[in-house]
Amino acid sequence: MSNLTAFLAQNALKPENEKVVVSKRFVNPETKKPMEWEVAAITSDEDDLLRKDNTKRMPVPGKKGVMVPETNYTAYLADLAAKCTIFPNLHDVELQKSYGVMGAKELLKKMLLPGEYDEYLATVQKINGFDVGMDELVEEAKN
Repeated sequence: MSNLTAFLAQNALKPENEKVVVSKRFVNPETKKPMEWEVAAITSDEDDLLRKDNTKRMPVPGKKGVMVPETNYTAYLADLAAKCTIFPNLHDVELQKSYGVMGAKELLKKMLLPGEYDEYLATVQKINGFDVGMDELVEEAKN
Protein backbone atom coordinates (compact mmCIF):
# COMPACT_ATOMS: atom_id res chain seq x y z
CA MET A 1 0.00 0.00 0.00
CA SER A 2 1.30 3.44 -0.85
CA ASN A 3 2.04 6.11 1.71
CA LEU A 4 -0.92 8.50 1.66
CA THR A 5 0.49 10.83 4.32
CA ALA A 6 2.18 12.85 1.58
CA PHE A 7 -1.29 13.84 0.37
CA LEU A 8 -2.56 15.08 3.75
CA ALA A 9 -3.31 18.81 3.74
CA GLN A 10 -0.78 19.57 6.47
CA ASN A 11 1.98 17.85 4.44
CA ALA A 12 1.27 19.50 1.11
CA LEU A 13 3.72 22.24 0.14
CA LYS A 14 2.10 25.65 -0.01
CA PRO A 15 2.81 27.64 -3.17
CA GLU A 16 5.11 30.54 -2.45
CA ASN A 17 4.43 34.04 -3.73
CA GLU A 18 6.67 35.01 -6.62
CA LYS A 19 8.32 38.35 -7.26
CA VAL A 20 8.54 39.42 -10.89
CA VAL A 21 9.49 42.54 -12.79
CA VAL A 22 6.38 43.36 -14.79
CA SER A 23 7.58 46.62 -16.31
CA LYS A 24 10.87 48.45 -16.44
CA ARG A 25 8.89 51.70 -16.33
CA PHE A 26 8.27 51.44 -12.56
CA VAL A 27 11.62 52.20 -10.93
CA ASN A 28 12.55 52.23 -7.26
CA PRO A 29 13.63 55.84 -6.61
CA GLU A 30 16.35 54.73 -4.17
CA THR A 31 17.99 51.87 -6.11
CA LYS A 32 17.03 52.97 -9.64
CA LYS A 33 16.11 49.33 -10.37
CA PRO A 34 12.74 48.12 -11.70
CA MET A 35 10.17 47.43 -8.98
CA GLU A 36 9.20 43.82 -8.38
CA TRP A 37 5.56 42.87 -8.17
CA GLU A 38 4.42 40.14 -5.80
CA VAL A 39 2.09 37.53 -7.25
CA ALA A 40 0.31 34.72 -5.40
CA ALA A 41 -1.52 31.62 -6.58
CA ILE A 42 -5.19 31.23 -5.71
CA THR A 43 -7.14 28.14 -4.68
CA SER A 44 -9.27 26.08 -7.04
CA ASP A 45 -12.36 27.28 -5.16
CA GLU A 46 -11.39 30.91 -5.77
CA ASP A 47 -10.73 30.10 -9.42
CA ASP A 48 -14.17 28.47 -9.72
CA LEU A 49 -15.78 31.65 -8.38
CA LEU A 50 -13.89 33.80 -10.88
CA ARG A 51 -14.94 31.53 -13.74
CA LYS A 52 -18.54 31.52 -12.54
CA ASP A 53 -18.54 35.34 -12.31
CA ASN A 54 -17.39 35.49 -15.93
CA THR A 55 -19.73 32.85 -17.37
CA LYS A 56 -23.17 33.53 -18.79
CA ARG A 57 -25.79 31.20 -20.16
CA MET A 58 -26.25 31.98 -23.83
CA PRO A 59 -28.98 30.75 -26.19
CA VAL A 60 -28.01 28.36 -28.96
CA PRO A 61 -29.00 29.88 -32.32
CA GLY A 62 -31.76 27.87 -33.98
CA LYS A 63 -32.51 25.81 -30.86
CA LYS A 64 -35.35 27.37 -28.94
CA GLY A 65 -34.93 27.16 -25.18
CA VAL A 66 -31.46 25.59 -25.33
CA MET A 67 -28.81 27.46 -23.35
CA VAL A 68 -25.08 26.79 -23.04
CA PRO A 69 -22.53 28.30 -20.67
CA GLU A 70 -20.11 30.73 -22.30
CA THR A 71 -17.09 32.08 -20.44
CA ASN A 72 -15.65 35.49 -21.20
CA TYR A 73 -11.97 34.52 -20.90
CA THR A 74 -10.71 38.08 -21.35
CA ALA A 75 -12.69 39.21 -18.30
CA TYR A 76 -11.77 36.03 -16.40
CA LEU A 77 -8.03 36.59 -16.95
CA ALA A 78 -8.36 40.24 -15.89
CA ASP A 79 -10.08 39.16 -12.66
CA LEU A 80 -7.49 36.42 -12.11
CA ALA A 81 -4.59 38.86 -12.51
CA ALA A 82 -6.18 41.38 -10.15
CA LYS A 83 -6.91 38.68 -7.57
CA CYS A 84 -3.36 37.29 -7.67
CA THR A 85 -1.56 40.64 -7.43
CA ILE A 86 -0.36 41.19 -3.87
CA PHE A 87 2.00 44.10 -4.50
CA PRO A 88 1.36 46.72 -5.62
CA ASN A 89 -1.96 46.90 -3.80
CA LEU A 90 -4.35 47.39 -6.72
CA HIS A 91 -7.15 48.19 -4.27
CA ASP A 92 -5.35 51.28 -2.95
CA VAL A 93 -7.63 54.26 -3.51
CA GLU A 94 -4.75 56.72 -3.93
CA LEU A 95 -3.14 54.53 -6.59
CA GLN A 96 -6.46 54.18 -8.43
CA LYS A 97 -7.03 57.95 -8.26
CA SER A 98 -3.57 58.64 -9.68
CA TYR A 99 -4.59 56.72 -12.84
CA GLY A 100 -8.15 58.05 -12.85
CA VAL A 101 -9.81 54.64 -12.50
CA MET A 102 -11.90 52.73 -9.99
CA GLY A 103 -11.30 49.02 -9.48
CA ALA A 104 -8.30 46.70 -9.36
CA LYS A 105 -8.57 45.21 -12.85
CA GLU A 106 -9.20 48.61 -14.41
CA LEU A 107 -6.09 49.92 -12.64
CA LEU A 108 -3.99 47.02 -13.86
CA LYS A 109 -5.01 47.64 -17.47
CA LYS A 110 -4.31 51.36 -17.12
CA MET A 111 -0.89 50.88 -15.47
CA LEU A 112 0.54 48.48 -18.03
CA LEU A 113 1.21 48.78 -21.73
CA PRO A 114 -0.61 46.16 -23.86
CA GLY A 115 2.46 43.95 -24.24
CA GLU A 116 3.29 44.22 -20.54
CA TYR A 117 -0.30 43.35 -19.67
CA ASP A 118 -0.29 40.25 -21.91
CA GLU A 119 3.03 39.11 -20.44
CA TYR A 120 1.69 39.66 -16.92
CA LEU A 121 -1.41 37.57 -17.68
CA ALA A 122 0.87 34.77 -18.89
CA THR A 123 2.95 35.03 -15.71
CA VAL A 124 -0.15 34.89 -13.49
CA GLN A 125 -1.43 31.84 -15.36
CA LYS A 126 1.94 30.09 -14.99
CA ILE A 127 2.04 30.80 -11.23
CA ASN A 128 -1.41 29.22 -10.97
CA GLY A 129 -0.33 26.07 -12.79
CA PHE A 130 -1.73 26.92 -16.22
CA ASP A 131 1.68 26.66 -17.85
CA VAL A 132 0.98 24.14 -20.59
CA GLY A 133 0.68 26.25 -23.73
CA MET A 134 -1.56 25.55 -26.70
CA ASP A 135 1.48 24.88 -28.92
CA GLU A 136 2.61 22.11 -26.56
CA LEU A 137 -0.88 20.57 -26.57
CA VAL A 138 -1.02 20.64 -30.38
CA GLU A 139 2.40 18.97 -30.65
CA GLU A 140 1.37 16.33 -28.12
CA ALA A 141 -1.84 15.63 -30.04
CA LYS A 142 0.13 15.22 -33.30
CA ASN A 143 2.38 12.53 -31.80
